[in-house]
This record gives sequence, C-alpha cells and structure tokens, in this order.
Amino acid sequence: MKTVVIGSGSWGTALAQVLCDNKEDVIVYGNCKEQIDDIEQNHRNSMFFENVELNPDLHATMDVNVVADADIIVLSVPTIAIESVCLQIDPLLQKKVIIVNTSKGFHPTTNERISQVIRKNISQQHLRSVVSLIGPSHAEEVVIRLLTAICAVSLNDEDAKVIQQLFSNEYLRVYTGNDEIGSETGVALKNAIALASGVLSGLGYGDNTRAALMTRGLAEMIRFGVAMGGRKETFIGLTGIGDLIVTCSSRHSRNFQAGYEIGKANDAQVYWKYNKKTVEGVRTAKVVHELAEKMNIEMPIVNEIYSVLYENKDPKQSARDLMLRDLKPEA
Repeated sequence: MKTVVIGSGSWGTALAQVLCDNKEDVIVYGNCKEQIDDIEQNHRNSMFFENVELNPDLHATMDVNVVADADIIVLSVPTIAIESVCLQIDPLLQKKVIIVNTSKGFHPTTNERISQVIRKNISQQHLRSVVSLIGPSHAEEVVIRLLTAICAVSLNDEDAKVIQQLFSNEYLRVYTGNDEIGSETGVALKNAIALASGVLSGLGYGDNTRAALMTRGLAEMIRFGVAMGGRKETFIGLTGIGDLIVTCSSRHSRNFQAGYEIGKANDAQVYWKYNKKTVEGVRTAKVVHELAEKMNIEMPIVNEIYSVLYENKDPKQSARDLMLRDLKPEA
C-alpha cells in the first residue's frame, strides 16, 4: 500500500521514517522547500532534528498530486490546518483512502474533534475510514528510534489493525482502540494541563507540585471526557494518562516550554508577544473552558490556565487560588 505523509515537520518526518524502516511505500509531501530539499538531497530535516541522519530511502516532494493514488494518507499538520488540507486533497483522490490523523486538538471555530473535521471535509466516495494515531510520543525520540508506544484509534476496528500493523516495529509499538471521543479528547486536553505544568515549573515549583497537578489534571480530563461521551477507562491508557505524563514533564513538549516561559516571566504576554511555534494547548484551554462552562463541568485547572492566557491573570495568584479552593474529599 502507498502511504503519503502530509506535513514535513518533526512528527511527519519521524512517522514517515518509521514506515521507511518497515520497508513500506511512503513519501512525504510538504510545502516548505527547505525541508523537502533537506530530506530529499541530504537525508536530514535539520530544521527540527540537529545532527540526525534519516533513512536514506525516505523521499519527499512538493507536488501535492502525489496523493492521487495513495491508499493511506497521514495528516501531520497543526489542527488549524486540517480543514484546509482536506479540502485541498479531496478533489485529487482517485479511490477510497484511510486518513490517519496525528493532530491533538479541536477545530479552531467549530470546536469539533479532528476526526469529525476530516469526515466533514473528505467526501464519502473518497473516505474509507479515519484512524487517529495518537499517544505519548515525541518526534525527537521516535526519529532516533527510542522505544515508544502509541494507539491507533478508530470506529473501524479492521482499519485500526491495518495501521497498527503498518507502523509497528521493534521500537514503535502500536495498540488499537475504538473510543474515538475519549482518546481524541484526552490527547487534546492534556495539552492545556501541560501548559499549567510548565507555568508551575517556571514559577519555581517542584516535583510535588507537578505530581499534584498531573493527578488532579487527570481527574479533570476524565470528568470532561466522560461528559463528552468518552469511556472512563480510556483515560487510564496511552491516550489519557500516558500522553499527560510525557507532555507535562518533557523538555520536548512545546506546551510545557510555552508554560515555562509564562511562569518564569509571571506574565502570559511573553507567549503572545514572542512565541512563533504551534502550541495546541493555548487553543484547547479556550475551547474546553467555554464548553465546560456551558455544560457545567468543574474544571479548576483549565479555568485557571484560561485566566492566565486570556484574562492576563497573575500566574502566581492562579496557583495560590487553586490551593485555597474549598477543601473536599479526593473522589
């Protein structure tokens, strides 16, 4: 089967190399000439991976028509670009394809989950199924073949298994799941919690604080995800607590890094003025805060990170307010 990875960024490159290592027919499509030329000519993607040599059999192109005869298309672009990419490629498709989503967030205006966005914008005659390939993973580790486990989540169990078999090897283990709502909600919401983790670290708090935040953050993820229609047990797996752990504590996490700079400056304006990277948790905090208010779901951590980001609340005061909330049983 032919796979086209759309997106020549860090995760798209890492996943394409996985398929290349697996001797699969794969090519990367991107619109950044510097990245495409680097992959094609130098077997590197230096913009993201310093001193990492890619599989020499990996190829890349700027010709979007490469999707025409694809069997599988991996979307490895920011959530804000999913809709436009789907609309771009749909007229080019010549048969039904499996669309593999790797984004973790919500549509920027409709607040829909990414699988919903894909189904809305890829015509029925071209869409075989949607599989989300998500979980605790940083491209910087997968590209150097460090052991990683993620999940292929789909309403179509058979196509989830197809993607599981396609990507699994000695350093990447893929599980399957069918709780699309719970998994997609979990991997999106953990980004907002990771922002809060970074803020607290930037403020100077330590391991005790991070452990408390992650534990209570998981409680919020479960509360919100179940209210949205997900299954509670999903949040104890790779797309729940697994992704929460790696994103809240890793130097590779853009959400943690952005939060850290906010905490260090004790001011969210440092993010709005200087950040140029895609930080999905910023948008997610807004979406989840607004949905939780409408649905009357208690989300104190998300509400505080929303206040820091969008209402310019003092981060130190937010941390203090969380600690001084009314005392209650943990359950």
